[in-house]
Amino acid sequence: MKLTRYGFIGCGMMGQEHLRNIALLQHAVVTRIYEPDDDMLKLSLSLAPHAQRSATLDDVILADDVDCLVITSPNFRHAEQLQHIASLRALPVLLEKPACTTMDSVRELQTLARTYPAPIWVAMEYRYMPPIMRLVDEVHSQSSTGPVTLISIREHRFPFLHKVGDWNRFNRYTGGTLVEKCCHFFDLMRLLTQSEPIRIYASASVAHNHLDEHYPDGTPDILDNAYVIVDFESGQRALLELCMFAEGARYQEEISVVGPRAKVECFVPGPGRFWPAHLGAPPTPLLVLSPREPKGPSELEVPVDPQALAAGDHNGSTFYQHQRFQTTVQGQGRVEVSLHDGLAAVRMGLAAQESARTGQAIDLRSGTFSATGQ
Repeated sequence: MKLTRYGFIGCGMMGQEHLRNIALLQHAVVTRIYEPDDDMLKLSLSLAPHAQRSATLDDVILADDVDCLVITSPNFRHAEQLQHIASLRALPVLLEKPACTTMDSVRELQTLARTYPAPIWVAMEYRYMPPIMRLVDEVHSQSSTGPVTLISIREHRFPFLHKVGDWNRFNRYTGGTLVEKCCHFFDLMRLLTQSEPIRIYASASVAHNHLDEHYPDGTPDILDNAYVIVDFESGQRALLELCMFAEGARYQEEISVVGPRAKVECFVPGPGRFWPAHLGAPPTPLLVLSPREPKGPSELEVPVDPQALAAGDHNGSTFYQHQRFQTTVQGQGRVEVSLHDGLAAVRMGLAAQESARTGQAIDLRSGTFSATGQ
């Protein structure tokens, strides 16, 4: 495999996780970083010693020592930056989630997706958590569960962390919590059902988090708890339960998939750096299979490679995602999470935001809802 040379557009907290994981790859080097914040740039260059600072976005895109781009800028910049790349040079792109934050951008990027000649991979890291990969394999094989009927995804986690300028405190910049955070889960729903959503109903609020914070833009308005119900074309149903003030839980994500023969569950701990040291080692992810007959659950531990686990907050998934993306850049693999997939997850998130705002179920078949709450 020849050397893959990466250029970065934006390199804050999540960008630095990508840098740590690229450093674990063979035949990979980061050569250019565009990051306007001096503190974030200094941290990023310490993680990528062969990289140069680029003064402008164009400097990264047009650099002759860049083979592909990683976009880890704030959410509200993603669409405009992807459009700008397309106008200058069609390089392979790994685009952090969410792909965009508004329905107008969804429509614009749907057009771009049909004409862009290079791979665009949307970074849905949750697909690549080892316990979730095992869950997906189990569900798609149908060997234990049979055809999927119900999916339940619970995330009980910590509040949003601080980012540069605290842009992630406001719907106008993030797309809303059900876009920013939960596009991962809507993507998993589509992946598990292998079907498209037709109706979404959400109930949500801002109950506790960030209400004592004040910025020039006002008091944060991002949701911190929600239930979302999704109906699919196939007749399958999915439920998301989100709570962002429950970081004391043993597991951060709990996913349950039920078919006529069995239930399969996945339990994923949160970032190891947040696990209290006095409790010993962080929990190991679990896969639990519970057949209806003969009754009796069986548990399987799904440990994660320690190096990959230490390189980020996403249970090793960022590394496994980069392995596949690098193969695609080299022309030896396919895009596994397309721009179409990323936009579908955004559309579901925007519909959920609108449902929570209005109290009405959103019919996705009409294609006419407008996320006015953004």
